[in-house]
Amino acid sequence: MPTLAEVDALAARAHAGQVDLIGVPYVEHVRAVAAGLEPFGEELAMAGLLHDVVEDTDWTAERLRAAGIPDRVVALVEAVTNRPDLSYEAKLHLIARDPDATLVKIADNAHNSRQDRAAALPPDRRERLAAKYRGARDILWAGVDAERLATILTVVNPGLLAELRDRTTGAM
Repeated sequence: MPTLAEVDALAARAHAGQVDLIGVPYVEHVRAVAAGLEPFGEELAMAGLLHDVVEDTDWTAERLRAAGIPDRVVALVEAVTNRPDLSYEAKLHLIARDPDATLVKIADNAHNSRQDRAAALPPDRRERLAAKYRGARDILWAGVDAERLATILTVVNPGLLAELRDRTTGAM
C-alpha cells in the first residue's frame, strides 16, 4: 500500500496545471479535504486526496488500483465521483448511504463553502453555489454525528461551526 505522502504526490501529478474556480492550484483543494479527513484514518485521507482524480483527470479507478491504491479508497473515490446518469441531489443521497463516503463529501463541501474562496467569485455564481452547498449539507449532515462533523469543520472550514451549532440546537 502506498504511503499518504506517495498518494499526495500522485494527486499533485494528476492535478498538475489545474486550477480551481478562483485560480488556486487544484491540488490545494484536495489537500484541504484530506486534512479534514486525517483524524479518521489514512484511507479516508487518501480518499480526500484522490476524491476528484477520476472525475477531473485522465486517471481511472482501474489505474488507481494498478498503482496500488487500496480497493476501499478507490471505492470511496468512485462513490463521490459525478455520474452523468445521476442528478446532484440523487448523487448526494447515494453518497449518504456510505458513512465514509459521506465524510469525504462533507470535507469537500466544507472546503468549497469557505467564505474566503467564495468571496473571489462573481456575486451571482457565489449565491448559486452557496445555495447548492447549503442544500447538500442538509442531506449529508443528517446522518453524521455532530462530533465527527465538528472534527472536519474545525480543520477545513471553521466558519461552518456556527451553522452546525445552530442545527444541533434547533436554532435554524
